[in-house]
Amino acid sequence: MSDLEALKIDRSQAARPRARRRRGGWGWLVLLVLLGGATWLFRAPLSAQLDAWRLPKVRVLRVTQSSSLASTAVSGTAANGYIVARTRAALSADTPGRIVELNVVEGSVVKRGDVVARLYSLEYEAEVRRARADVASARVAVERSQADSEVAEAEIERLVALARSAESVALEAEARVTLAGKQRVRAEGLVETQVQSEQILDEAVAEDSAARAALASAAAGVDAARVAVSGARSRLLAAELVVREAEARVPVSEAVLDGALATLSKTEVRAPFDGVIVLKDAEVGEVVSPNALGGGSRGSVVTMVDFSSLEVQVEVPETSLAAVTVGAPVRTYLDAFPEAPYSGRVQRIWPTANRQKATVEVRASFDAPDELLRPEMGVRVVFGDADSEPLAEQRTASEPAILIPTDSVVRKDGASGVFVLERGDVYWRVVRLGAERSGRVIVESGLEVGERIVASPPASLSDGDRVQVEP
Repeated sequence: MSDLEALKIDRSQAARPRARRRRGGWGWLVLLVLLGGATWLFRAPLSAQLDAWRLPKVRVLRVTQSSSLASTAVSGTAANGYIVARTRAALSADTPGRIVELNVVEGSVVKRGDVVARLYSLEYEAEVRRARADVASARVAVERSQADSEVAEAEIERLVALARSAESVALEAEARVTLAGKQRVRAEGLVETQVQSEQILDEAVAEDSAARAALASAAAGVDAARVAVSGARSRLLAAELVVREAEARVPVSEAVLDGALATLSKTEVRAPFDGVIVLKDAEVGEVVSPNALGGGSRGSVVTMVDFSSLEVQVEVPETSLAAVTVGAPVRTYLDAFPEAPYSGRVQRIWPTANRQKATVEVRASFDAPDELLRPEMGVRVVFGDADSEPLAEQRTASEPAILIPTDSVVRKDGASGVFVLERGDVYWRVVRLGAERSGRVIVESGLEVGERIVASPPASLSDGDRVQVEP
């Protein structure tokens, strides 16, 4: 009996695994239902994420109609160019040095002669002071030598007076000699006739001798006085030479002073004309040199422009040169503000062409320049002839047009087209294009205002592709 019981099936134990299997099947079903519900609830963000991974991103723009002035700036007999200034200067010091003072920034308005910057100048200032002292010393030397000359002249006058006095004494002595001689002759006659005694003769002889001695002394005094006058005149001549030498030193010292002042002035950078600072090329503490070729020194301090001399510089293709004549009216459109053209005239045409570009340079003026004009701004110049209608009438001649960026155009099999966005898909559409300028092109047909096109489409984009639009 025990053997039969061992072979008996325990149904309670066999039911337990089936119950577990039943419960496990329901769990999988619940899990699938939950996953399906989550997928349904989050299908939109999941789809968007999948599109972000899978679809190409593009930037779109809406087609608009541009004004007649903007379309005119793209069409017509025209050339591209820039605003330039006839009067432009890069200011530098005439001598190397370190900047110690900079009085301007970009946009500063300066007048002719204003000090824009100063260089280190202490040694030059010392040279100026020394030169001024030399000038003062030279002038004092002139005054001193002139005083010596005046003293010499006075001495000559005194010696001349003494000489005249000596000559008078000599004349008096001669008269005494003559008288003494006559008295001696008379005394000799009286003694011979024994009218007078020998004493009278002796007295006459003594008087004659004394008179002759006085005459000799007076003559010697005259000679001495004449020699003194001659010496004084020599000294006066020497004094006059010293005066002339001192006077000659004055202009030399003044020239040295002028040179020192000129050198000092070279440390000042001054504006050569009225204008505006457009560029600061150096800062305080930097070394500038007029012949800078490297080595850490700058060649200029600032660059300035005379805004009253602004004009247009364009490169006209040789094939269009026949439409350009000096004095003919022009319309200038700024790339930044194409809706506001400027009237002007052709000023000059270069006498030579650029053989590499096959162009000829042309300059045109502005009739009414304003504060919007800036050097180096890009422009488009539309040329007219001398008999063309006024600018105000020409502005109404052009119709509004559709302008799109040139990088939006895709060329396939010789045709030009754009990718148009419709409900998340792009379709390539053929368009007919007109004139092109400054990254924009006129669409003559194939697009309507309000449509959206792809800007700068990637090379892999194809007709009918679904895309993701960048915000």
